[in-house]
Amino acid sequence: MKLTLTLPIFVTILLVIVIGGCNCKIVQFIFGDSLSDVGNNNFLSKSLARANLPWYGIDFGNGLPNGRFCNGRTVADIIGDEMGLPRPPAYLNQSLTEDVILENGVNFASGGGGILNETGSLFIQRFSLYKQIELFQGTQDLIREKIGSKEADKFFQQARYVVALGSNDFINNYLMPVYSDSWKYNDKSFIQYLMDTLRSQLTLLHSLGARELMVFGLGPMGCIPLQRVLSTDGQCQDKTNQLALAFNKATDELVVELANTLPNASYKFGDAYDVVNDVITNPGNYGFSNSDSPCCSFGRIRPALTCIPASTLCSDRSKYVFWDEYHPSDSANQLIAKELIKKLRFLKPNQTDIASPPTPASGPSSDDDGR
Repeated sequence: MKLTLTLPIFVTILLVIVIGGCNCKIVQFIFGDSLSDVGNNNFLSKSLARANLPWYGIDFGNGLPNGRFCNGRTVADIIGDEMGLPRPPAYLNQSLTEDVILENGVNFASGGGGILNETGSLFIQRFSLYKQIELFQGTQDLIREKIGSKEADKFFQQARYVVALGSNDFINNYLMPVYSDSWKYNDKSFIQYLMDTLRSQLTLLHSLGARELMVFGLGPMGCIPLQRVLSTDGQCQDKTNQLALAFNKATDELVVELANTLPNASYKFGDAYDVVNDVITNPGNYGFSNSDSPCCSFGRIRPALTCIPASTLCSDRSKYVFWDEYHPSDSANQLIAKELIKKLRFLKPNQTDIASPPTPASGPSSDDDGR
């Protein structure tokens, strides 16, 4: 009688192990630069690109610096929230374990990093995309040891992937004469160099299980405050914007090519250039009052490059498109994320449709925990 009662329980447990495996969640793996970094560079002690000072993070959680190069959330944060996906912690976060990875995924993004290994070398320490992929391979080894190869393959193939780099390859490489790439290539050949490299990287990610992958394009990087203040007339630098447009066109074509040739690849390209350009050109139409200077600045001394404790903050952060010399504000990131969600119709896992995203609030509240 005792055996009869326990046998079904045993069989049920066995079926869960054999059929259900780890019953893993769908998580995100993010590869990017400072627009997506959530703290990796804070753990790189020699890096010159770190968001570890006030006032970064002032509108996120407890208001203390958290590694994001923003006053609030990144675009990847917001899109993930809308998709119902957990926020992946930084790879170098000391609390990262196999269980945390299985529950939340990992963010490998690194401020100053680029598609090319040589990009951002002036920052001393940063993770290039190839390095980020190498770290991802190490992460896969840990998960395979934890749950076995079969379940690990399933886990990684059902995950969502974000690749968002490229601006540093121009601003902190090709457009700076201290880098050899600035005189080894012309505009066309440099973008081809980027595409050849990115093709190899995205193909490598596919071989590692990436099936649902989003590649983000570049915004009008010639209009970031740093580019404006370095120009002779304070206007957007057209050459830099034309490079962003050429990069986006080539990347879009590359992503379509890979989606059509790699088995079971659902690769998408996210282009928010037009909407960001319109926000910068007509900020009042979107509730902004300033689109040409940073909210966090060092008075008349510009560019200050980063937001520092001695900086002065604008009176209303929700009215500024840019947080610092390089990066959009939380309010701008909300708008960019909404546009990408609308364009690509991002779906929540196991959902066939997604409701229209809510209209962004006028600005982050003081008790906003970023969710």
